[in-house]
Amino acid sequence: MSTPPGFSVLVDGYNYFECPRWHDGTLWLSDFYSHQVIRVGLDGQVEKVADVPQQPSGLGWLPDGRLLIVSMRDRKLLRREADGRLVEHADLSGIATGHLNDMVVDAQGRAYVGNFGFDLMGGGTPATATLARVDPDGSVHRAAEGLYFPNGSMITPDGRTLIVGETMGNRISAFDIAADGSLGPRRDWARFGDLPPLGDIAAAMGALKALPDGATLDAEGAVWFSDSGRNCVVRVAPGGEVLETISTGSMGTFACTLGGPDRRTLFVCVAPDFHEDARKAAREAAIWTVRVQVPHAGRP
Repeated sequence: MSTPPGFSVLVDGYNYFECPRWHDGTLWLSDFYSHQVIRVGLDGQVEKVADVPQQPSGLGWLPDGRLLIVSMRDRKLLRREADGRLVEHADLSGIATGHLNDMVVDAQGRAYVGNFGFDLMGGGTPATATLARVDPDGSVHRAAEGLYFPNGSMITPDGRTLIVGETMGNRISAFDIAADGSLGPRRDWARFGDLPPLGDIAAAMGALKALPDGATLDAEGAVWFSDSGRNCVVRVAPGGEVLETISTGSMGTFACTLGGPDRRTLFVCVAPDFHEDARKAAREAAIWTVRVQVPHAGRP
């Protein structure tokens, strides 16, 4: 498939990429349905990092360099030890009411982990979700309640603010981070429309003006997010002003991050759609890259 103007293909032939992270000079990715975490160099060379039987999603690192991996279906957070073994870091099944998804890890090693809130792939009734906080010792805490599919989590460079895209909420939210990692009240960082009605997936999806999925912060305080409903990546300023939109044509986009040596390369996860049965059966996912003007800032 040809790429739209401005994009280049870094790697393709996978099931469904999510949660891209630029770390130690390479791009790290979860491929949902091949159940693996990989890293990719700028030359397109791929190295497998881990096999995750219950489907990997969010990625982040503890201060000592060990990798944390969200294990979606069993609702656990795994830790990759120095020898490559995967061990259980935390069990979030007491908090998560849907598959786990994106995550951001702060400089102290605290992980903020979202979940769907309901059985999206199984046709469940839409419901709000609880954002979890996992401390470095593996203890699990309720960080924020009542979020509409929390996704695309970021932490500002000063470590004081958590920004969370709510894919089914028509909004991006922000929270002050206290010294102990607890969060202050939710506030709008950007709003695209009213909160959708819950109770019916078609009605909820039809009410969305934007679906902020995987996202990344830049050095001017703006957020790039993949709009998983409109086949584009969007740069938005605090308050909601749309600064730039780049179409991905006929391909859907489900996450993005800034990286590369100067942190001005936008890596975009693309696939024809997000439907589980279709993605499991095909190898159509890719990472596309496009150059932007403002470099990355914050975590991830």
